[in-house]
Amino acid sequence: MSNMELAIKARDYREIQAEIKALEEQADALRQAMITEMDAQKVDGLDVGGYTIRYTVYESGRLDSAKLKRELPDVHAAYTKQTVATRFCVA
Repeated sequence: MSNMELAIKARDYREIQAEIKALEEQADALRQAMITEMDAQKVDGLDVGGYTIRYTVYESGRLDSAKLKRELPDVHAAYTKQTVATRFCVA
């Protein structure tokens, strides 16, 4: 593949990423409008037009690895698993 072809692909990629960002912003605005309406109705779920919309608060537990590393570094080291990942960027 030539440098020109790569440049075209990079340009297309960046344009698509910009479109995705714009669509995500639109989706976030729609989501917020639905949440606002549900808050106004004081409900955490609605069935409308064949869709079920839910907005609920829940709790989840997460390990504070920074605190574990600070307070029990040996335990942290024993249970830390190294992974390999890749990163792709077009700037």
